[in-house]
Amino acid sequence: MTIISAPSAGREDGRPRRRRKAALTVLFWLFILPFLVWAVIRLGGWERGPLVQLLAFTPYVAAAAWVPAIVALATRRWTVAAAAVVVAIMLAAAVLPRAIPNRDQGLKLGVQLNVMTSNMLFGGADAATIVKLVSERDIDVLAVQEFTTEGKEALAAAGLGAILPYSSLADEPQADGSGLYSRYPITSPGAQRNGGGFMQAYATVQAPEAGPVIVESAHPLAPYARSALGQWREDLLAEPHADQSQIPRILLGDFNATLDHAPLRELISRGYRDAADATGKGLIGTWGPYDGDPIPPVTIDHVLVDQRIGVREVSVHPIPKSDHRAIIAVLTVPSAR
Repeated sequence: MTIISAPSAGREDGRPRRRRKAALTVLFWLFILPFLVWAVIRLGGWERGPLVQLLAFTPYVAAAAWVPAIVALATRRWTVAAAAVVVAIMLAAAVLPRAIPNRDQGLKLGVQLNVMTSNMLFGGADAATIVKLVSERDIDVLAVQEFTTEGKEALAAAGLGAILPYSSLADEPQADGSGLYSRYPITSPGAQRNGGGFMQAYATVQAPEAGPVIVESAHPLAPYARSALGQWREDLLAEPHADQSQIPRILLGDFNATLDHAPLRELISRGYRDAADATGKGLIGTWGPYDGDPIPPVTIDHVLVDQRIGVREVSVHPIPKSDHRAIIAVLTVPSAR
């Protein structure tokens, strides 16, 4: 007697299971791919077009990159998990150092100089808050951007002149103006218009018992559209370099770029250190949601100091009626010889 057996249910069910497993594995690889592309672009400094704006949010992408790695590990897809972990580490390597104080924070023995930068949002930022910070934090030099005549008058009415009586001012309408205020006498004051149309006020400041330092209120053009990207890059790279044979420099202001943008990293490599990065405060947001816009915070305001200048401390402070937060840096500048 011939016995005809029914097909094995196990073999029948095994094929769909294998297909589902393969499909999920493919989905995992597709999930990882954008993070890999992002990491390659960031590490290679190859941002172009709309990627320039997106790259400002790299810290958030770096955090999200661990999600596929964790899920792949949880589902025992070891090859996928290994690749995802490598990608996550690549992004973490670009971002995490900003949250860790550097061993080398520059000069330790010298004269303390407290500096502050604040973007006034078309001159409308709350002047009383700015002056209060200047007073309470013993600020020696204040740099302001988007500095209008109305902003200048508001700062004067709030009593800034009694604390910082010396200045180099280039107030202009809208976002074009720039200003620099100092506790100490200044020399060689002036202002220059960058390629993007913004003024950058500068002066040489010399605190008692310290050598001279050139301070400049920086404000490169924002990468607001594809047509502006070339000028944005040019403005960043045209910022003055920290020439080790010349007077030490401090550039502080709204750079419209984060440390994930290659042009800013190139500028820093020309003799500077980022004060927030040096002190482990480099991931604190300075622009974004502070005037009500639904934008995650990003760090586009910076204090860049000559390698011959030390960084002791950095803090970030909200300013009402501005879309930027102020940065205060406690620095050590070389003593007079």
